[in-house]
Amino acid sequence: MSELRIEATKENLDDVLMFIDEELEKLDCSMKIQMQIDLSVEEIFINIASYAYYPDTGMAFISFESENDGSIVLISFTDTGVPYNPLEKEDPDITLTSEERQVGGLGIFLVKKNMDEVYYKYENGNNVLTMKKKIK
Repeated sequence: MSELRIEATKENLDDVLMFIDEELEKLDCSMKIQMQIDLSVEEIFINIASYAYYPDTGMAFISFESENDGSIVLISFTDTGVPYNPLEKEDPDITLTSEERQVGGLGIFLVKKNMDEVYYKYENGNNVLTMKKKIK
């Protein structure tokens, strides 16, 4: 398992993506799957940076591990911000035009579509969101 502890600010997104991409490259992950994972990582990290500690900032803890000889990856985000389960938000109605849809919710919807499993728990004062993806 690899871990990154970083201040949850939008300016640190590139460092987070570099951490994830280095781990995916070690596993010979395809570019298509890497882009799906990067999109999901960006959405979750930016949500933490934008809302978890607002108006202040705090830390995010990101762990990366692989299972089944590197064919499955698990990426977990942990923060001590405001308790919030983004998976409880109702999926947007994507049959509506962008003008008709309510603002928000599309990002987490894309995370759920791009990843094989996404789950959330709140324990010991921590938000923990974990994403699982088969890469091979």
